[in-house]
Amino acid sequence: GKTSRHCTFFEMLGHFSFGDYFKREAIVWTWEFFTRVMGIDPERLYCSVYLDDDEAWDIWVNEVGIPLTHMARLGREDNFWDIGSGPCGPSSEIYFDRGAENGCGGPDCKVGCDCDRFVEVGNNVFTQFSNDGQGNYIELAQKNIDFGMGLERLACVVQGVDSVFEVDTITRILRHVSQIAGIPYGQSEKHDMSLRVITDHIRSTVMMICDGVQPGNEKRGYVLRRLLRRAARHGRLLGVEEPFLCALAATVIEESGAAYPDLHKRSDMIRTVIRIEEERFSKTIGAGLAMLRDEIQKTQGTLFSGDPAFMLYDTFGFPVDLTLEILEEEGLTLDRARFDELMQAQRTRAREARAAMGEVSWKSEDMGLDRDLRTEFTGYFSLTETAVVWAAVTDGDRVTLVLDKTPFYAESGGQTSDTGRLYNDLFDMRVTGVRGTGDGKIVHTGELISGEVSTGDTVTAEVGADRRAAVMRAHSATHLLQQALRDVLGSHVEQAGSLVEPDRLRFDFTHFSALTGEEIGQVCAAVNRRILEGLPVTAREMPLAEAKARGAMALFGEKYGETVRTVRMGDYSFELCGGTHLDNTAKAGAFWFRSETSIASGVRRIEARTGLAVLEQLDGAQRALLRASDLLKTSPAEMESKLESALAQSRDAQRELARLKAQLVRADAAALLASAREVKGYALVTGHSGAWDAAALREMGDYLRDKDPNVVAVLAGTGGEKVSLLAVCGKDALARGAHAGSLIRAVSAACGGSGGGKPDSAMGGAKDAARVSEALQSVEGLL
Repeated sequence: GKTSRHCTFFEMLGHFSFGDYFKREAIVWTWEFFTRVMGIDPERLYCSVYLDDDEAWDIWVNEVGIPLTHMARLGREDNFWDIGSGPCGPSSEIYFDRGAENGCGGPDCKVGCDCDRFVEVGNNVFTQFSNDGQGNYIELAQKNIDFGMGLERLACVVQGVDSVFEVDTITRILRHVSQIAGIPYGQSEKHDMSLRVITDHIRSTVMMICDGVQPGNEKRGYVLRRLLRRAARHGRLLGVEEPFLCALAATVIEESGAAYPDLHKRSDMIRTVIRIEEERFSKTIGAGLAMLRDEIQKTQGTLFSGDPAFMLYDTFGFPVDLTLEILEEEGLTLDRARFDELMQAQRTRAREARAAMGEVSWKSEDMGLDRDLRTEFTGYFSLTETAVVWAAVTDGDRVTLVLDKTPFYAESGGQTSDTGRLYNDLFDMRVTGVRGTGDGKIVHTGELISGEVSTGDTVTAEVGADRRAAVMRAHSATHLLQQALRDVLGSHVEQAGSLVEPDRLRFDFTHFSALTGEEIGQVCAAVNRRILEGLPVTAREMPLAEAKARGAMALFGEKYGETVRTVRMGDYSFELCGGTHLDNTAKAGAFWFRSETSIASGVRRIEARTGLAVLEQLDGAQRALLRASDLLKTSPAEMESKLESALAQSRDAQRELARLKAQLVRADAAALLASAREVKGYALVTGHSGAWDAAALREMGDYLRDKDPNVVAVLAGTGGEKVSLLAVCGKDALARGAHAGSLIRAVSAACGGSGGGKPDSAMGGAKDAARVSEALQSVEGLL
């Protein structure tokens, strides 16, 4: 309504230059917003301006009309927005007077005082200057206005409460926390703090998960995990031992879902993530808290040893942040230097273990390979190779080999690994997986078909040609897809992940909204056009700096050395890539779009098919078309018109059916009205039938009200799984005091359900159809 329009006005101001006129308008609109739109008493609003901003002072005093007693001039610290180097300017702030009882009581208590009496609710920053970083201010050619306000703070003011936790929507969440804990709010400051922490954190976590953040050990995921675990821990402080945050999430979604519809759409996902994370944490927090309490009791002085803190973290997964918080509550300080020392030693051990296992993850101490040995990859140029076995492990039918050279591509950069055979006269192995190690070796794993193999044996390595070709089709199409997305959507598109499998690809990319049908069509057309053009695909190694200078795009997740491999497709696509590709885009066959979805906030995913998978897709579509044609008894060429005709006939039949149903319903209503009973001057109508659904009841109710202004009707439809109930009152019956909402509440309750509504019409529902007759008989007494 009005509020959103006014906020949009301020947003627009932020994008256009302004002169004196717009500055004046911004100030006037600010005042209008708080007084007229939000309904705040002008007598309780105060204003401060920058002490040298005479223009703003004049507008506030002489045009808005704020009394001088409600005005204040403040210095740079309070009323000049400046970040050092860059745009800056004076500001005008609006304050709400919370009353003398919230002040310091001093004779000079006014705007700018450090007490809690005057709270800022809005701020106009007039970005007029640029600070060169040396204290020199240059007037901007393009000025703008930045209006800001605290939404929850404004809610406190409008609702007349002292805390954000007393705002209606948040209070309901807080009340739910209190209900779960069995502890009322406002009786113990210690308990109140835990109740507020849980309320605040569950709101944040629900919003973060809805935006695509997942609990993790770094960045946003770490923040989310810490919020969830801190909330869970405060639940324990309140005596809640079982997981409870999932139930609270439902309340947050209910309270905020109207403003944030995505909360309802992703409700199941949000609650599942919270439940899993809370259950996982619950397994460790109980034992961890008990051990931490024991160690705290043993502590002499105020310094808590880093050894038990590290043991809790390393062995039990107990977060050090939670340890720090608990220690702070107990008046203790963690020996962080000792903790960090132990952490560094653990990282060193892990690094050494990874290095030892990096050559071959399955190796034992006496089977190590020289770290300087590196497998040569020859698969760019050939699918077969004669190689020497450097290391071999056989475990039943499972074999793992490291070779001196190989044509097998190891899974990397989103491209799946090759499969094929390793064999000689005495040995045969089916290769099912290939991976690289951190120091340049390539490990082949698979199933032993026959014979045995030993270190030093010579084998033939043979890559499955059909599968490799299918993977290359999908990989080359992925490069074309990325460039097409940048052409259609903009250069902000960047790869955020990919998966390349035989004739199938999945591509994740950054974009702020779902693609429209037109955009998808443009992207698919661009990819297929480049395939049909038969662009030559060339690969070349060059220095990284040169590749970047030439404009090569880097792929997600790749780490590049000083020399890199680049893949160019005509003049269309140019990327850094270590994967295998076609030598001509025409060999991709075709690009078939499957789906486009969101996987996280600001990240989209496209799935597509190429080559033989497209032929399979087309074949399936053709068979479905022929089957549909047979069902409609027509040919594929004439199926569209036949289907349109059938749909038209169906719509006509539905309309006729609806008309006949309406006639029957009105006939039922007329029969009921003819048998109406006179009760206290009302025309009382009751009835029930298994043939009436909710729509039929509404139709009957409208008919009865139109035909008899003195009617009072209560009807029930008992044909479905749930009983539908309706009450209506004519206009004369309303004037005499009848109330449909009151009647339906009582009747619904008598049937084990609930209902309510307006005086003239109300609906209800119930589960017990056996009690409907008895409930309808009670209407006369109720009336």
